[in-house]
Amino acid sequence: MSYVGATLFLALLLAVLGLHVLSLPANWILFGLVALWGWLVPGAHFGWQFYAILAGLAVVGEVIEFAAQYFGAKKYGATGKGNLGGMIGAILGAILGAPFFFGLGALLGAVAGAFFGCYFFERQHGRDKAEATRAAWGTLYGKVLGMAVKIGLGGAMWISAVRKIWP
Repeated sequence: MSYVGATLFLALLLAVLGLHVLSLPANWILFGLVALWGWLVPGAHFGWQFYAILAGLAVVGEVIEFAAQYFGAKKYGATGKGNLGGMIGAILGAILGAPFFFGLGALLGAVAGAFFGCYFFERQHGRDKAEATRAAWGTLYGKVLGMAVKIGLGGAMWISAVRKIWP
């Protein structure tokens, strides 16, 4: 039974990583489920170091996602206001896009929202169309890179969990 239980739980954790597509905090949910497993399953004493590593990976994923969007926009000439617009746009885009394409709209909405949010804020603060478009592309590139790294770190969290949970 331990192999069956571990297999089902690891499949659940893998499915949780799919929540990234919905722009949900998949890495944090994975962390919480692993902690729940460690608490509920007799003999599954992972130690504080393991939990610290998982939490660290989740934090690093969030920081990199934010920083990649920020520095991507800066590299392409975005102002602070354009960067703020990109952040707001990404959040609104994810929320508004969630009901579309079976939830995949959240991912597309976050990326498009980052682009259009940056573009709108740049245009509202006097930048011409070409400058605003260039800054918005930088925001989009940074958002996509940040999301990819965050998802990859979620995969590393899953692999770490597999090594501890598999009997």
